[in-house]
Amino acid sequence: MRYFSFLLLFCLVACEHKPEEKVAEFPTHFETTEGTETATYLQVVDFYIRLAKEFPEINVQTVGETDSGQPLHIATYNPDGDFNFNKIGQNKTILLINNGIHPGESDGIDATMMLFRDLAAGTLAPPKNTVLVAIPVYNVGGALNRNTATRANQNGPKAYGFRGNAKNYDLNRDFIKSDTKNARTFAEIFHLVKPDIFIDNHVSNGADYQYTLTHLFTQHDKLGGHLGEYLNTRIRPALEAALLEDNWEITPYVNVYNAVPETGFSQFMDYPRYSTGYTTLWNTLGMMVETHMLKPYKKRVEGTYALMQNMIRIAENETENIKKFRKKAFDFSKTLTHYPTQWEIDSTRNSILNFKGYEADSLVSEVTGKPRLRYDRSRPFTKEVVYKDFMIPKDSVRVPEYYVIKKGYTGIMELMQLNNIEFEVLEKDTLLTVESYRIEEYKTRNSPYEGHYLHYDTKVSRNQEKITFTEGDFVVPVRQEGIRYLMETLEPEATDSFFNWNFFDTILQQKEGFSPYVFEDEAATLLKQDSVLRDSFLTKKATDPKFEANWYAQLSWLYRQSDHYEKAHMSYPVFRVLK
Repeated sequence: MRYFSFLLLFCLVACEHKPEEKVAEFPTHFETTEGTETATYLQVVDFYIRLAKEFPEINVQTVGETDSGQPLHIATYNPDGDFNFNKIGQNKTILLINNGIHPGESDGIDATMMLFRDLAAGTLAPPKNTVLVAIPVYNVGGALNRNTATRANQNGPKAYGFRGNAKNYDLNRDFIKSDTKNARTFAEIFHLVKPDIFIDNHVSNGADYQYTLTHLFTQHDKLGGHLGEYLNTRIRPALEAALLEDNWEITPYVNVYNAVPETGFSQFMDYPRYSTGYTTLWNTLGMMVETHMLKPYKKRVEGTYALMQNMIRIAENETENIKKFRKKAFDFSKTLTHYPTQWEIDSTRNSILNFKGYEADSLVSEVTGKPRLRYDRSRPFTKEVVYKDFMIPKDSVRVPEYYVIKKGYTGIMELMQLNNIEFEVLEKDTLLTVESYRIEEYKTRNSPYEGHYLHYDTKVSRNQEKITFTEGDFVVPVRQEGIRYLMETLEPEATDSFFNWNFFDTILQQKEGFSPYVFEDEAATLLKQDSVLRDSFLTKKATDPKFEANWYAQLSWLYRQSDHYEKAHMSYPVFRVLK
């Protein structure tokens, strides 16, 4: 009996030190350099693979391709050792963490490595209701393009990756258009994992202030309903309070550029092109962490670690509510009669922040001789600042029961499949009563933006008509879990619609035309035979001086009223079936 007691005592003593010993066996590059450097891509992957070999609670797998030629990995931590997402997502909160979308903003890369290790080793209490999934480095190509200079405004680390990916895309603008293999693989990961909570780790740019941490939660009004209210009144305040208790103060993302925050600022609107805007389309509670660029790297990483640790604690306590409100959001979205396509700040409501900043002066620049802004850290302040964090729809559209998409648009249907959108293929020619759109107005950026000349301020006209659709055309039911994805991408007036991202630019160009000397005689005949057309023509000439002075514009206008004018021009090739 005495021998057994001695063995038990020995085991207890050994086990007391085991977590710390395990941590010591897996130091990160960040720790070995005393918080001055970030791990390389290969160091990150090797670290997670070694963790997975040592700890059964951690699994590492490759999921898909990136433009770099290297695969994307996901690392999963589950104390139960179960990595079947169809099973574990039923009763546990799944938290997906994305790191290195901008590899120069590497705080999350190092913080998540330590977080996984500490959870597996036991220096942090293992969560019972929460599973962590991390993309260790999302922008692999950018991480491999390592340098020491491109983050001009950032205080460390010594070397880091580049913002653009292997094809020089900013991946945090690519979640809808999916020009990159990275974005397509992210969609695959997202729909495999089906996260309840999503965190994307970043570093900010902009004003100077006292905080190391800022948060950029998805815009709660846009998320909408009980879920949006829950995010704004429960999850966000709980995180702020928990961090404050751990001596980490946090404020909403300071959405200003070359201006002082105390004049007030608005919440950032995360459209679906951004990661949290995309994840919101499936009612995931999303946020970006934005550490402050000018704070020491070590402190930024530690703050990111603290934030993720506290979000795990919140997820542990809120599992039942998170599941409940997400289900309600899915159920409610399927009953929508109208869907917002555009948003604006609600001028009747705002919040007040007790903001901790620095006084700033306007000086004369030694470089330009013009006024310049300079913050004075010797003059900190706490002031009430107006925060415009309420949004309202400024335009909406009636939700159809189905979309019908012409079979030639296979690229769009590939994205539909990638995002788990259910659809059917017509097996025979079918006459349908549909609402069709005609593009009446749109503007286009003068400069390229992420590989596109993006359209905006799009306006359409609507028409009810009967159209015979042919075998192979696609019929997409709207009332499914991807309803928000469908509305955001297929409604031309929505900010990040496929139309605005140039997926349908071929309809904007006429393919047939006329020779003026030939059409002149027919135009004269048209005016003689159609009094209504003649009156409209004369009225337009009388009221529009530019039109009256341009003979070709007049002929072109008449050509568009004739049977010669092609129906495909400006006709949106996605049709709506209403109830």
